[in-house]
Amino acid sequence: QVQLVESGGGLVQAGGSLRLSCAASGRTAITYPMGWFRQAPGKEREFVATISWSGTTYYTDSVKGRFTISRDNAKNTIYLQMNSLETEDTAVYYCAASITKRGGSYYGDYWGQGTQVTVSS
Repeated sequence: QVQLVESGGGLVQAGGSLRLSCAASGRTAITYPMGWFRQAPGKEREFVATISWSGTTYYTDSVKGRFTISRDNAKNTIYLQMNSLETEDTAVYYCAASITKRGGSYYGDYWGQGTQVTVSS
């Protein structure tokens, strides 16, 4: 099994930055591709970004140019650097592992508990 623990969430003013971390443990050999999803109140969970073992990345259109996903393979950890944050980015951010794309949608087999990101206006 894979265990994922997110950290780095918090309150930030619009236009500010925040960096999320997700540490994986357990069967880490099956964790990649890893990535981030988010869910705002009253809305469905949406894909944010994913990264492969080799470093190939994909982003949802709404965060391109503002968010950067990265990884440290030695630490089994991925990061999400969020810049130019907007109020629309407010959500619970979830780390996911073993991400696949099917029918144009992204799915994760393993999930963290989530970390709250709140962007104030």
